[in-house]
Amino acid sequence: MPRHAAAHHETAASTLTLDANQHAGGPIDYLFHRVKPYLPPWLLGAGVGVLSFPAHAMWGNSAGGGVGLTLASVAMSGVTWWAGKATSAQRRLHSAITVVLGSTWFTAAALAGPTAGPLPSLFFITLPTVAASWNARQILRVNPEGTGNSADKGLLEKVGLAKTMVTSATVQPNKASFDLQLPGGELTPDDVSKALPRLAGALKVAKNAVRVTPDADDSSRATLTVVPNDLLKAGAPYPGPSHPGGSIADPIHLGIYEDGAHLAMFFPGDPAAHRNAMHLLVMGMTGSGKSEGGITALTEVVTRRDVIVWASDPAKAEQTLGPLLPALDWAALDMDSTKAMITALRAVIPARTSWLAKYGYKQWEPACAETQADGSPGMPYLLAWFEEAAKTIRETDDDVFTGIAQEARSAGMSLVISLQRASGSQMSTDTRASLGSSLVFGLRDERDAGFALPDDALDAGAAPHAWKDKKPGYCYLAANGIPETFWATPSRAYLTPADATEWVVAAFADVRAQCDPVTAKAAANAVGPAFTQRTCHPLPALATDPDETGVYDQETDMHSGYDYDLDPDDETEAVEDDVDGWIDAEAELPPVEDDDVVEIAPPRIPPRTKVGKNEAKRIMIELLREFEAEGRTVVGPVDFMDYCDRFNRGRSWVSGEVAAMVADGRLRETDETGRYEIIPLQAIAA
Repeated sequence: MPRHAAAHHETAASTLTLDANQHAGGPIDYLFHRVKPYLPPWLLGAGVGVLSFPAHAMWGNSAGGGVGLTLASVAMSGVTWWAGKATSAQRRLHSAITVVLGSTWFTAAALAGPTAGPLPSLFFITLPTVAASWNARQILRVNPEGTGNSADKGLLEKVGLAKTMVTSATVQPNKASFDLQLPGGELTPDDVSKALPRLAGALKVAKNAVRVTPDADDSSRATLTVVPNDLLKAGAPYPGPSHPGGSIADPIHLGIYEDGAHLAMFFPGDPAAHRNAMHLLVMGMTGSGKSEGGITALTEVVTRRDVIVWASDPAKAEQTLGPLLPALDWAALDMDSTKAMITALRAVIPARTSWLAKYGYKQWEPACAETQADGSPGMPYLLAWFEEAAKTIRETDDDVFTGIAQEARSAGMSLVISLQRASGSQMSTDTRASLGSSLVFGLRDERDAGFALPDDALDAGAAPHAWKDKKPGYCYLAANGIPETFWATPSRAYLTPADATEWVVAAFADVRAQCDPVTAKAAANAVGPAFTQRTCHPLPALATDPDETGVYDQETDMHSGYDYDLDPDDETEAVEDDVDGWIDAEAELPPVEDDDVVEIAPPRIPPRTKVGKNEAKRIMIELLREFEAEGRTVVGPVDFMDYCDRFNRGRSWVSGEVAAMVADGRLRETDETGRYEIIPLQAIAA
């Protein structure tokens, strides 16, 4: 663990000064380090004793010196009392008594001599007593039991939170949480929020590594959370569908939080959970990983059995949505079809709402997608996703989505608007207010963050502008069904290669729902051929290699296919079974002549060889060096698959290795899905 992280854990239970126990060296160095904070009063007292000797030599026989020293003692005592007005009464009195005792002894020693009469005894009695009293005060400044009443809280006092008490502390690996009791009527959680930048600087951590969560029932209490290390740096490759073949009502997993928990969101509402259906604003500047995060969410969605997706991207067309196109019920890749999709959405809302009312549903639920009691086909959920929506708004109207956002929830629909900046010049405030939930990636400045995240999340310490485009995939999720305590918690979307998306699109083709008659009829009546003649994109071919189809198990052959280790006696049966799949087994066979009989041994399928995991990784690294030597600057999993004979492994394994190269800094994500920029080794070393 890094040195400053260790300091966090060493002292979290007693103080917010996270590096108090930091030291290096042997036992003597350690003991000196532990004693050092308590030496100042002893050194000051010893200094007074030493200085008394030259003072006596100078003023021992001087009446004027005696008067001057007496006046100086009185003045110093008065200044100390005056300067202590801003501190507690106990500290003010303690300081004044210390100055009076020290200055009185020094004046007497300077005039009569340090060794005269009782002065030596007074020195050796008073000095340890006064110094030890300051040591005791220092030890008791923070009560480890969390029940003390001292207002002197060191770091909290320094950042403007004087009189704030740390009532308890919880220390976890890489996270420390402090329960704060604020002085009633003087400070509120808003004051703690304003102090977060100063706290981050004092603790030497990133700005968004310090967060505050107000107590919902007591405005004089809050919880301060400190996360010293960024555990999201390495990222995580897409692990495969979280609920394959499940309902859209199940959570959509799209990444991980800083503590490793799943980053998940919900589209339909759930009355039992007191959750409304979600409309989502996705926002992030160029290079922030916004499109990659959206593709990850849609990759999850198209594995569900009861949802259809209408998606639009008139700016980048197939560049972003390309791998997903065969799984979309309707893909609008130009402005004309995007406008038609918006018109169709307005038309299907009343039709879907009427259907729900007819069958007694107050809102959409998974049962809606099932065949109804009267034999009518069900109605799947409808997700309308508008990528690069700024172009759509610019070429239509800044209020174009407002009506849909206000009415679609009751019709079993969710609206997603993805753009770089949701300012008032890009989107109407009515639309933004109707969306309700937000998934926010790196932004240019704090003002942009205010367009996307609720004030509660910003006050708690959310700062997407701290990332800008330097940390692709990092995001905050403030959404329906997500506790507010998570709104300011940093997370990161999965690294989802295009090959993984293609596999999902092909593998779950039979699971996905088709557009229901009610929605289809309303859309057709509204826009005609724009809907009825919409383009159907062909499915990608499923990989036949067992490894290539294994999203869940990338290292072992868990799926159907040839058994390449067949015994010779079993090979004939395997070949015959394969032939049966290509002929009509019930057709009449032609007569067989004796001369036509030729004995042919069954073909020997060559044994499959697979290099070891470490060897395959080495080959991948060598390939990347070869690409770099050829002058290539951008590569993707498909480039490595062209040379798969070198390591004989599947697509998903290769995609995972590419994701690992991104995490190691050897590759960097680009705006184009599935393409990564090569980072020279010299740049990494620098």
